[in-house]
Amino acid sequence: MELELAGADLKAVLNRLRRAQGQISGVIRMIEEGRDCEDVVTQLAAASHALDRAGFAIIATGLQQCVTGIESGRKSGEDSEQMRERLEKLFLSLA
Repeated sequence: MELELAGADLKAVLNRLRRAQGQISGVIRMIEEGRDCEDVVTQLAAASHALDRAGFAIIATGLQQCVTGIESGRKSGEDSEQMRERLEKLFLSLA
C-alpha cells in the first residue's frame, strides 16, 4: 500500500514531526544540563504524544486512501482481508 500525503495532510504531519523533533532535542539538552527529572519526563511525554499524533494522522490518511482504492476497484492484488490485517498491524504498532 503506497501512502500519498499532500496538501493539508502533509503539512499537519510534518508540523507534528517537527514539533516532536524539537521536543526530543529539548529532552537531550535537559538531560545534558542535569535538569529536574519531572521536567525531563514531562517533555519526553510531549514528544511521545506528538509522534503518536503524527502516526495516527498517517494511518488515518492511509485508511482513507485504502477505502477509496477499494471503492474504485484499484486494488494492488491485495484482497480486503489482507489490507485489513496490514492496517490492524499498523494501528497496534502505535498502541
